[in-house]
Amino acid sequence: MFGPTHVGETAYAQRLLHLLTPDMLVLWDKGFDANAFLAQVTATSAKVLGRLRSNRRTPVLARLDDGSYLSAIGTVHVRIIDAKITVTCADGTVFSGSYRLATTLTDARRHPARALVNLYHERWEHQSAYYALRHTILAGRNLRSCDQAGLEQEMWALLTLYQALRTMMVEAAESVPGTDPDRCSFAVALQTARDQVVQAAGIVPDEPGSLGLIGRRVLDRLLAPRRHRTSTRKVKSPISRYGSGRQPRDAAGLGG
Repeated sequence: MFGPTHVGETAYAQRLLHLLTPDMLVLWDKGFDANAFLAQVTATSAKVLGRLRSNRRTPVLARLDDGSYLSAIGTVHVRIIDAKITVTCADGTVFSGSYRLATTLTDARRHPARALVNLYHERWEHQSAYYALRHTILAGRNLRSCDQAGLEQEMWALLTLYQALRTMMVEAAESVPGTDPDRCSFAVALQTARDQVVQAAGIVPDEPGSLGLIGRRVLDRLLAPRRHRTSTRKVKSPISRYGSGRQPRDAAGLGG
């Protein structure tokens, strides 16, 4: 979304609700759990898995076998999952954190609490999108335009390119069952696309439905399996009187 910085994330998120469909699962960071906003999202029939603010109190309506419980946030029936994350680093350092998740996936048999906690951890994958846009595609360069219309045009071009390459990478991974999309290299996909533009060759796949050059290159140069990563969350304000706390990052969707 494009607009002034004084408008909050939740206000911009409301402008995206018309894009939600019943087959989607929306993940968000804490701060998006307002009663009205949750009701607006569920009204689209999309499912929700998001983090609750620490000061929110949710009534326990029924305890479930996996440790989660049924509750309600405003008019929306939800399931609450208390998650505690413990991280052991390579040097033996251990630290932990906890958070509560709310989801409209209330069937604990179909959607066990542990599976949803692991899924929520993937929310932080959206950070790789920011890295790819700023460092891989732009190589750290600033946008060239000096007016709002030009900046919006550049941003849409970048987002379109990013989405097209990611789509090709996912299609390549799905063509080989069991391949983790995280192992697909965005840099390989981007460089192959550049080569095709420069050489004006291999742009159209030889056979209808085939992967094409980008997909083949991505599969030929898969990355090693993703290692577990941790990162401390720090207070960014230089004038803060409080030290930075260490807690594991939780994972991809709305928020940052």
